[in-house]
Amino acid sequence: MKIVVYIKHVPDTNEVKLDPVTNTLIRDGLPSIINHDDKSGIEAALRIKEQVGGDSTVTVVCMGPPQADVALREALAMGCDNAVLLSSREFGGSDTLATSTIVAAGVAKLDYDLVITGRQAIDGDTAQVGPQIAEHLGLPQVSYAEEVVEITNDYIVVKRQFEDRYHIIKVKLPCLITALAELAEPRYMSVAGIEKAYATDITVLDYEAMKDVLPLEKIGLNGSPTNVKRSFGKQAKGAGTVLADLTPDEAVQAIIAKLEEKYII
Repeated sequence: MKIVVYIKHVPDTNEVKLDPVTNTLIRDGLPSIINHDDKSGIEAALRIKEQVGGDSTVTVVCMGPPQADVALREALAMGCDNAVLLSSREFGGSDTLATSTIVAAGVAKLDYDLVITGRQAIDGDTAQVGPQIAEHLGLPQVSYAEEVVEITNDYIVVKRQFEDRYHIIKVKLPCLITALAELAEPRYMSVAGIEKAYATDITVLDYEAMKDVLPLEKIGLNGSPTNVKRSFGKQAKGAGTVLADLTPDEAVQAIIAKLEEKYII
């Protein structure tokens, strides 16, 4: 089985900076990690590979600047077989639609039976890229995957989280699933895995390698219909009011009085 996992290299901090002109994230100088949901997707892929056996492989794909190869090498050190970096200046500033267009073009150049992405990225929280990749590739999809119940060479059965209940969905392969962090607890890198990761060549696909299927007007800022009107950081909360030295009954009365004052009750 050929499994492809799309991951994102995301900032590991809340102290992000935004370009005041383009309203895009300034990544220079920010420490980065593999997105949490994506890392669970890697682990799920590795477990499926171990279960199915044979000539199964896991290929990890990441779109980003050259330094994103660190995330790919971490995935290789966990046990992935191949790594592909989608990197080009033309890809800069892409929103979710443009990003999914680029990633789908990259994945289309690979052999795959199953594509796994994270549910959403911690620096965007849109949960749009995975389903959009599936649409571009014409694949059936299952989002919010919490458990792989069964997997064969022909189909996959997935437990999907859905509000206050679950869906158990059987899908014919090839298909795409988006992973929750609960899907699988990621394993640690091994010493042998780290050595292998830095001895493995990472395939880099730039715009020139994909321009036959990537019109410039569909990628980057030009291909991004999303317009950010205003960006701002989290606002600090006020200190609030501290009511000290009250008995439990007095505290209850004080809370009720405040709720009545705000017309909450």
